[in-house]
Amino acid sequence: MAIAASQLAADLGLTLIGDDVTLERVAPLHTADAQCLSFLADARHRSRLAETRAGAVMLRAADASRAPCAALVADNPALAFARAAAQLHPRPKPAAGVHPSAVVDASASIHPTASVGPLCVIGPDVSIAAGVEVGPQCSIGAGTSIGADTRLVAQVVVCEGARIGARVLLHPGAVIGREGFGFARDGVRWERIPQVGAVRLGDDVEIGANTTVDRGAMDDTIIGDGVKIDNLVQIGHNVVIGEHTAMAACAGISGSTHIGARCTVAGAVGMAGHLHIGDDVHFTGMAMVTRSQPEAGVYSSGIPAMPNADWRRTIARLRRLETLQQRVQRLEQALAAYAGDGTAPPNE
Repeated sequence: MAIAASQLAADLGLTLIGDDVTLERVAPLHTADAQCLSFLADARHRSRLAETRAGAVMLRAADASRAPCAALVADNPALAFARAAAQLHPRPKPAAGVHPSAVVDASASIHPTASVGPLCVIGPDVSIAAGVEVGPQCSIGAGTSIGADTRLVAQVVVCEGARIGARVLLHPGAVIGREGFGFARDGVRWERIPQVGAVRLGDDVEIGANTTVDRGAMDDTIIGDGVKIDNLVQIGHNVVIGEHTAMAACAGISGSTHIGARCTVAGAVGMAGHLHIGDDVHFTGMAMVTRSQPEAGVYSSGIPAMPNADWRRTIARLRRLETLQQRVQRLEQALAAYAGDGTAPPNE
């Protein structure tokens, strides 16, 4: 879609410096041409700015004089670029209506402006609001409600009783509301504990491809407004995630853990169950979280990759820690005895 740089500036509250060029698409600094909009948000990439052939670049005021093309000045170039990209690359919406191959229960309520794609299955008492898009091969269980302008991309499974807010985006293969992982022992056997809760997703939530959010055992699993969850994430039963928290790929959250608002959980973080994580807590990649962290801050664990020889030496030392600890304890006891009666401590 072609948009004048001046129009983008007006729409997004930016300042245009230079020619009012027509822009058709977005591209990185090093591959952009005269019809492209690019952006500079990281000072480490300033060297690419001088060489760019973009028609316009979004950047901060301090970098505007370095731009060899039109400059769109923003306090937050990455955010402004995201909004501009949405205008330059609008997503086509499917036509409203239900595809002939979809199976829809007679008791389901589907708004006339909603779209239900091929081979979908819509169960009893489902409520689908205005502007909802249900992509191909989605399954929506009984008693589910889906808020306005929500989009299920393809092959999404929403199990019975789930409550999905407005403007939610569920990527392909997401599973919302499967039975939680709950079992009781009967001798050496496991017996399933019925999971009678549901899942509630707030407004503006995004769930990545092949991510699963388990239904609650008795209470609901709750994902707050504005939460963003990446691909291949596991959310256990009765987890509560506060508003505007973001979680990267391959993280796993065990059951009944409560995570506060505005947290970030980096890739491959694992959390034990029944923890309390406060607001504004940030976990770096591969952190193993086994204790509650109620205080805001940045938390890390894990060992970065290193040369194999170094790793082997480190592990060898770790294996000797217990022996070293016992030796130190014996020395401390001997020194304590020496201080008490004036005798010389034995040699270790």
